[in-house]
Amino acid sequence: MTSEEHTSQDAQQLKDRVNNRSQRPQSAAFKQFMASHWAESATSTHAPDAVAEYSPSRRRAVSERFSGERVVVPAGPLKVRSNDTDYRFRPHSAFAHLTGLGVDHEPNAVLVFEPVEPGTGDDGGDHEVTLYFKPMAGRSTEEFYSDSRYGEFWIGPRPGLEEFEQRLGIRAKDLGELEPAVTKNAGAVEIGGTRIRLLREVDLNVEALVDTSRINTGVDLEASDALDAELTEFCSELRLVKDEWEVDQMRHSVHATIAGFEDVVRALPRAVGHDRGERIVEGAFFARARLEGNDLGYDTIAASGNNATVLHWIRNHDRIEPGELLLLDAGVEADSLYTADLTRTIPVSGTFTSVQRRVYEAVLAAADAAFDIVKPGIQFREIHQAAVTVLAEHLDQWGLLPVPLEEALSPEGQHHRRWMPHGTSHHLGLDVHDCAQAKRDLYLDGILEPGMVFTIEPGLYFKEEDLAVPEEYRGIGIRIEDDVLVTEDGAENLSSALPRTPEAVEGWIAKLQG
Repeated sequence: MTSEEHTSQDAQQLKDRVNNRSQRPQSAAFKQFMASHWAESATSTHAPDAVAEYSPSRRRAVSERFSGERVVVPAGPLKVRSNDTDYRFRPHSAFAHLTGLGVDHEPNAVLVFEPVEPGTGDDGGDHEVTLYFKPMAGRSTEEFYSDSRYGEFWIGPRPGLEEFEQRLGIRAKDLGELEPAVTKNAGAVEIGGTRIRLLREVDLNVEALVDTSRINTGVDLEASDALDAELTEFCSELRLVKDEWEVDQMRHSVHATIAGFEDVVRALPRAVGHDRGERIVEGAFFARARLEGNDLGYDTIAASGNNATVLHWIRNHDRIEPGELLLLDAGVEADSLYTADLTRTIPVSGTFTSVQRRVYEAVLAAADAAFDIVKPGIQFREIHQAAVTVLAEHLDQWGLLPVPLEEALSPEGQHHRRWMPHGTSHHLGLDVHDCAQAKRDLYLDGILEPGMVFTIEPGLYFKEEDLAVPEEYRGIGIRIEDDVLVTEDGAENLSSALPRTPEAVEGWIAKLQG
């Protein structure tokens, strides 16, 4: 190789080398031809999305809480999976909640609340809200065919500015206008500047833009971090109570998830005895998630035998043996990004053994005890206490507690938690563990209100290596999980169509496997 050839190769920028695989011509003739003879993009008027009736009140709540301040909520960028391939895009949940946007068409978008005179903003609020995103490049541009991340030739069409305005009821502008929109008049409030609140840990580029503006205008970064944290906290708390549209999305996710559980039961005969039987289970559920939703709400737990005692077993690479239990914890995420979260423990041979049934009935009794107390006005933490008390009573009856029941249940005891170390309930919605940044007094110590959606999921987990229990219990892990909606006078089990009692589970298996 000559020195000139070395120089030619070295001149190619590192960032450009990922395009070597496409072997795209660079001739002027190619570029001219690629930019011509394309039909005009279809234009049409779009009816408002159903969520457009509900999302303005969510934005209004943010506007009222942060009146006079500029609020910046990024969707987030694409995330690299490997070299030049990305994961399917999913926006940050706060962005999805405030815009109503789901699926994968707005990477790098940013929602900006611009303060105006109180009461003169959108929907009578204190801000004008604008969605900034990168519209699809025209077919006459080089980006159309050359950009594998954003070009229509590679990824297909995306909605444009006008379409989003019509569908969502939010003004939309080109992402190229974001920088002045975020930084104009920014600065310390004491000197007449506009304070910025940023939803952090979402988009590093937006963080750099905001932090640079703060540095340039003398704003204290440490104090700003605390203010940004308040925005994160508020956006999380805003989702604690679901509106009617959100509940409908949850119902859809639960319905699709139940169908996925049925698919798994039908696939069990093929999975039992297979070297990677858990993968067959995982694949059967994933197919349903993609068929009826956007994706999985979280990585499926398909845990057989002793793997069921591993709380977050997602490797799913083991055999399923006859006579074992399969703990299936899975959820379908709808196109709106709302997810279900259900668990059933299934006897893979169709019937429970006497010991498996004994443990299953204890867990079911705990779940029922939790359901029985759910109603508006109680504390969220009471649900957990009701469930674990029942579990402790059963463990005591079986002679497994090393101390008297009263001592185990005391704050100084808690011996029963060896076999149920997780919480009984968590809020559910756009995230499988929704509202996780909410303040303790609104979450664990919070009072139940109509519209809250959460799980009830007690379990017992006796590991094979656990010498504190008799051998007959070892290797048994059982969890029963349902999704619950708080109503005006009690609770609705959104997943009640999925069998719960041991008799119903056995009958369900027999029916589906014919």
